[in-house]
Amino acid sequence: MILRFSSRIGQFRLNVEPSTDISTLLPQIVEKLTPDTLSASVAISPQRGGQSRLLESLKGVTLQKLGLANGAQIFVEFSEGQAPTNGQPPAPLNAHRLNGKEVTAQDTTTIAIPNLTAQTRVDNPWDTVKQLPLDDVLDKENGKIKRPRDTRMCRHGANGMCDHCQPIEPYDAGYLAEKKIKHLSYHAYLRKMNQGKNKYESGSSWMPPLTEPYYRVNPNCPSGHKPFPAGICTKCQPSAITLQPQPYRMVDHVEFSSPAIINKILDFWRNSAAQRIGFMYGRYEPYAEIPLGTKAVIEAIYEPPQVDELDGVTLNDWTNENEIDQVASLCGLQRVGVIFTDLLDSGKGDGTVACKRHADSYFMSSLEIMFASRYQAKYPRPSRWSETGSFGSNFVTCIITGDDEDQIAIQAYQASDSAVEMTRADIIEPSADPTVMLVRDEDEENELGRTRYIPEVFYRRINEYGANVQENAKPSFPVEYLLVTLTHGFPLQPNPLFTSEEGFIVENREMIGQSQEHRALKTFLSKVARLDTDNGVQKMSDFHALCFVHTMGVLSEDEFRLLCQVATQKDTSLGAALQQTPGWATLQTILDM
Repeated sequence: MILRFSSRIGQFRLNVEPSTDISTLLPQIVEKLTPDTLSASVAISPQRGGQSRLLESLKGVTLQKLGLANGAQIFVEFSEGQAPTNGQPPAPLNAHRLNGKEVTAQDTTTIAIPNLTAQTRVDNPWDTVKQLPLDDVLDKENGKIKRPRDTRMCRHGANGMCDHCQPIEPYDAGYLAEKKIKHLSYHAYLRKMNQGKNKYESGSSWMPPLTEPYYRVNPNCPSGHKPFPAGICTKCQPSAITLQPQPYRMVDHVEFSSPAIINKILDFWRNSAAQRIGFMYGRYEPYAEIPLGTKAVIEAIYEPPQVDELDGVTLNDWTNENEIDQVASLCGLQRVGVIFTDLLDSGKGDGTVACKRHADSYFMSSLEIMFASRYQAKYPRPSRWSETGSFGSNFVTCIITGDDEDQIAIQAYQASDSAVEMTRADIIEPSADPTVMLVRDEDEENELGRTRYIPEVFYRRINEYGANVQENAKPSFPVEYLLVTLTHGFPLQPNPLFTSEEGFIVENREMIGQSQEHRALKTFLSKVARLDTDNGVQKMSDFHALCFVHTMGVLSEDEFRLLCQVATQKDTSLGAALQQTPGWATLQTILDM
């Protein structure tokens, strides 16, 4: 079998047997390192920069016992220096960090390697992460795509199977091309990256197959010099970045549970001609149209405090942001994305709008991509298959704009993982030209007054001669390298969570003369009448009304939780119970004053 080793000076391979004592590989490993390598300092780790164990302390442990398969990758750490002449074992010049403390050759604390009993168990990020319930479900899915018997190629009976009809992997290139699927789903990409690295059926992985991009200077350089900007070397500086279209997407489809959700935010533009922005609340579900796909189901849009203008929106301080997230959580929802309008009346008088975003202009501007990147960085997707315990983000961005037929349409996007990391690393900035992104100047200080490090950035394109060439991204490059397109739509049989047809006034709309006040809530509840009837609980089911009631602070925590259950479950017995609570009686008294 072959083992792959990776160190700070390069990579190498060794041919070994499964029964080999791993400690006996020390001379061969040292030979591949620098001439001054201290043998006693050589340590191995299942991940780059992770917890390591000195190789000498693994005497008697075979490769088979460690669970290392053919092609497994091991990360090597070592120190350099002169061995002492007093007969004592040399101490490493750069001590390794394990579980937050310095360890040397004399320490016996072990790292978390499968099938190896550890004296002190060290939890890796991927061991303790709590994934989304959806990801736990899809992790257990087989994922293989079934194919019918090919009457032309198959020569076996109805119960047989051959290469022409056996199930194929969800990342099969031929199948994706046939179905015109441009991007792999997250879980299909995970299967592809995990192929040959770990046994997926085991349900666990000691060598995570996913690695997020990292374009910042490593603050914990193993060379021991002062942190950047006082010092930097080839071991801690990021490698050059080569941008290319992202082959996967974290969310494949955005589904709006009802057209009324979109109409509510459109009503603001219809009444003011100004743009509007809102945050989408919903949940994530499997998407059957794509192998192992994920879709975001939108149930409500909350419109935060903002200044709306004809050509854009400025967000104000959102003081009750956490409070709204809490209300959504009590309804079984979470914040899944952002949506905003970019509409301009065509002037034809027929209700059509101008088409501003198309293949010859742009789909998302550089400013919008950075806006989306910041929110995706804020909402990472937990993953036990990633070295850091998270990978990418499920946060989506939707734009309501004009299509090529001058009709109002929705576009759904995500910023690529490279865009998110470049934004986080302060490498890029938006341009006045929406079609290009600027690479920052290394000589400029960042917002905190600190020096920034800008690695080389390249992108590949097809030139006028049809050749695939590499271009330097400085000072600017096209924004499409940072963009991932999603599909969107409405269900054939809508079954929205919130069903109130009258609807409560949407928040923060004073600009068009609409204000959430006690009088408005009284009018709304007068239409609800009684909560112990089917008609009453259906009319009470409104997300904006729930948020306003919560801000009043009249209902106790348990009473408000009961109100959310009434609004989402439409259970008349729960409604009857809520009507008997002192908090609901107090609310009615306040509104009658």
